Amino acid sequence: MTSWPLTYGSVPLCLLLVAALCAGTSHLGDNWCSSVAITSCQECLRRGPQCSWCFKEDFLDGSGARHRCDLQTNLLRSGCGPEFTESGVKVEVDADVGGTQVNPRDITVTLTPGSEASFVVAVKQLPRYPVDLYYLVDVSASMQENLDHLKTMGVALSLRMAEYASDLWLGFGSFVDKPVSPYINVHPTKINNPCSDYEIRCRPAHGFHHVLSMTGNMSEFTRVIKRQRISGNMDTPEGGLDAMLQATVCQGAVGWRPEAKRLLLLMTDQPSHLALDSRLAGIVVPHDGLCHLENNIYTGSTKMDHPSLGQLSEKLLENYIYSIFAVEKQQYRWYEELVGLLPGSYLGKIEFFQSPNLIDLVVDSYKSLLTDVTLSVSVDDEAVARYWTSVLPVCPEGTTAKGQSCSGVQPNQTVYFNITLGLRSCPENGSDEDIRATVRPVGYNESATVRIHAKCRCGCESTGRCGETERSPCEGMTDGDGRGPLRGLVNQSDWDCRAEGSDLDCSGRGACECGRCVCERSRLGSVYGKYCESDDFSCSYEGGLLCGGRGLCVLGDCVCDEQWTGESCACPVSTATCRSPDGLLCGGRGVCECGRCACDDHRYSGDFCERCPACQSSCASNWKCVDCHMSHGLKQQEAGRCNRTCDTDVVYDGGDKSGGERIQCMYMGSDNCRYWFEMSSEFGRKRLHISTRAECASRGRAVGTFLSVCALTVLCGLAVVAVSRLLLQKRGWSPREAHKDREYNCTGKELSYIPTTNEKTVTYRRERPPDHSVEMTVHVKMPLGEPWQ
Repeated sequence: MTSWPLTYGSVPLCLLLVAALCAGTSHLGDNWCSSVAITSCQECLRRGPQCSWCFKEDFLDGSGARHRCDLQTNLLRSGCGPEFTESGVKVEVDADVGGTQVNPRDITVTLTPGSEASFVVAVKQLPRYPVDLYYLVDVSASMQENLDHLKTMGVALSLRMAEYASDLWLGFGSFVDKPVSPYINVHPTKINNPCSDYEIRCRPAHGFHHVLSMTGNMSEFTRVIKRQRISGNMDTPEGGLDAMLQATVCQGAVGWRPEAKRLLLLMTDQPSHLALDSRLAGIVVPHDGLCHLENNIYTGSTKMDHPSLGQLSEKLLENYIYSIFAVEKQQYRWYEELVGLLPGSYLGKIEFFQSPNLIDLVVDSYKSLLTDVTLSVSVDDEAVARYWTSVLPVCPEGTTAKGQSCSGVQPNQTVYFNITLGLRSCPENGSDEDIRATVRPVGYNESATVRIHAKCRCGCESTGRCGETERSPCEGMTDGDGRGPLRGLVNQSDWDCRAEGSDLDCSGRGACECGRCVCERSRLGSVYGKYCESDDFSCSYEGGLLCGGRGLCVLGDCVCDEQWTGESCACPVSTATCRSPDGLLCGGRGVCECGRCACDDHRYSGDFCERCPACQSSCASNWKCVDCHMSHGLKQQEAGRCNRTCDTDVVYDGGDKSGGERIQCMYMGSDNCRYWFEMSSEFGRKRLHISTRAECASRGRAVGTFLSVCALTVLCGLAVVAVSRLLLQKRGWSPREAHKDREYNCTGKELSYIPTTNEKTVTYRRERPPDHSVEMTVHVKMPLGEPWQ
């Protein structure tokens, strides 16, 4: 099989297949198919995918053969019924072959040269999968410390993955490099112990050694890891890709489970050898892509070249395996380019190969690989040049289209893929051919098989008979009295028009002609199918419109437009109408059903479940329960009498106080005492914790406490004032000295501002005589320090 160099994200669609038959040259003139050069059905179909051939014997008597080749609409208009036309494009789905993740699983496509056919494949992301994780570890000498960190990883990883997987199984294998020169030192003393120069006992170099098959026993995994020893080689690159292919294709030895998500984790601190590198060792035989394990040892390591990236990619796809590369940061750039060529791969940069780092890498890569859905389409090698394909993914709401894939796909979401297959040309001998194409969601253990029939010859002769090798059982043959067709042949053809278990020809909605059903025409829509069993109008109506006018009726079910869902396409996919102003879905108290909120609690109502007239506060709703327990003395042996009053578990001081978030409440008892209690909830189980220690206080005691506090405050203030004054007197401080200091305190930095004189202005005024008053002002300066006289 050969994969197209296309990665098509996410997989999704319903188990119904919408077939679109496209005529590539449908815009050409009506007489494009009609030509004097056309003398047979085969030549007509090769004229183009829009051309049809009429094999009705009396069609246009007296006309040439070229008139039998035309657009199908023209043939029908000229009186050639659809049962007498030969055309080439058809898509059929086997609805009985379906899967839980990929639908449909079996598709049949008939093509003529130059034609194309479209169909849709749906891939659904399930919430939880079992997971198989195979550790493939480089055990060269530089990985000694990293190998030690694996010894404590099994149980811790199992606990972390329990959040995302139904169960986790682990396996283990090791690799170094091809055990030949120049990759290793072939001196006799170094073959069995590559570390002899360092007086360390190492295991011999090996291409791949399968150590532990998949197991859910974490203790067994830890025991096997502790027994591992390092090895050694000479050159820097290792044989990682060679070992990866063996771990992928040796399904039985490794123990990959059919139903599990498969992860292959490669741990190394060096790059890897690629195809053709083995020529340095004189190995020129290409890898055959098969398993070569004997007693869990890879026997083909010294006989075949390293696999190519294309070969490894194909085997990973065929065996539904995700690959994860855990490499040190020095080699990150090298593996970054390599991972881009391997679909379904994840690259993680590890600073140190410690247990927490590896666990985070595995968990993060698993979540990322699941949410990024990629599709691969492959076709038989011998026919790949004659076909072409294209894929259009339709991502669900909330996801991101990344190239031709969908990322961020959540559990139970479905991605739809519109896949188009086209036939460029027929084989050189002009004969029909049957080939297979495979549609694989990367990493999923389900795929879809497409059976392609290339129709290069017609099933009738140019003279118009039903078949090339036999005459029509319906035309030109009568019974003995000449009144009609032979009954035996008619009955045989009738059985060809009946579905299994049915006693009606053509499901009662058509006529059996020439062993084929000619379906009746209905004013409601089209009737079709081999036995006229299908139509495009037997679906639910909404508002007087088929499928509410928001979808198509296919095989009796509505295939809704992208933004709608439901039996009659009446429900919007978006939950925007259910989000309250604070952004919560139905206020956090319900679910969105068909664009409207359905509240979890019947007491709540409103567009967003925001109204609850009958609700009490969470604390007040438990007061009756607390009061009941108080009336029985808060004794554990009497607690059972309150079962009818309490709807939660109740514990007193000393009970189990584990749990999540708690709400603290207070209840004032009839004895004028306060009792505290807490409410908690864990795993949906509510619990009430009541404290038996009461806080009681009388009114007289409260007044006394208030007066004591006031008196104490006044006394403290007086004490502070007294102490402050004593300290000031002890230092000899007085207001007079303070005044002098303020008046003559100089810094000495600017002497021009120091006062040297004392100035005073005196005004004398004489009031008499009243008409001659006199006023005199005297300004006097005196040396500083002399008294005034």
